[in-house]
Amino acid sequence: MIKKFLPSKGSKYVTISLDENFKENSINEKFWLYCKGCDERVFRKDIEENLYVCPNCGRHYSLKARNRIKLIIDRGTFVELNEEVEFQDPLKFPSYNDKFNSYRDKTGESEGVITGHGRLNGIKTVLCVMNPEFMMGSMGSVVGEKITYAIEYAAENNLPIIICSASGGARMQEGMISLMQMAKTSQALAKLEEKGLPYISILTDPTTGGVTASFAMLGDIIISEPNTLIGFAGPRVIEQTINQKLPEGFQTSEFLLEHGFIDMIVDRRKMKEVLYEILNMHR
Repeated sequence: MIKKFLPSKGSKYVTISLDENFKENSINEKFWLYCKGCDERVFRKDIEENLYVCPNCGRHYSLKARNRIKLIIDRGTFVELNEEVEFQDPLKFPSYNDKFNSYRDKTGESEGVITGHGRLNGIKTVLCVMNPEFMMGSMGSVVGEKITYAIEYAAENNLPIIICSASGGARMQEGMISLMQMAKTSQALAKLEEKGLPYISILTDPTTGGVTASFAMLGDIIISEPNTLIGFAGPRVIEQTINQKLPEGFQTSEFLLEHGFIDMIVDRRKMKEVLYEILNMHR
């Protein structure tokens, strides 16, 4: 049975383009797509109504940040923090301003992460959702600041926090300043730990670079969606560094679960239920 995702009351469900995830059917690309997971023809609407999960093989595809918030947070309870942020270009990197503005116009978002608080089956929690459609969810000074503020808000208000990561890593256009966000967010989480408040980290495809090397892997409980790419550097770089052949699939969530780097793999369609059980246990 396909579990359909209903949008919040009064809000429009945000759809995404599936063309980059699927091979188009030359006969009727408007209605049918070929899944890269099972190589079967799938009805486009079935994918969209199944939280962008293939109903045949369970392959997870990209989900818009706003849709992920609706998936986790109760209808009408999400209050955004730091919605309006000021663009920062500390290095005056060539064409950075133009590229940033193009992503802002394309996505309708102000940065690569959305932060706020709401209720998950009645339990108040802080939520951060990274947006891979905005410069690949890269972490610059503003993204780091928004996540840090959200963590500090959780600590000050004695709330748990959930962070959904999807990122290519630190934002190269901000150089060392973007790398400083790794320490900044990690220090904020240390304050949360001192107060004994739970932090649940959800890893989605892909979670890489400086995000993996900082807050994404510091969760009290680390959850991943199936078949998620998780890593720091790319396989080629690692192989050249250690001069060894890497095992197949070593940067997948399944490999990391087997070797104890994450705690569980959860199907997107069951994510809210699992999160509620964890939060209810710790409140």
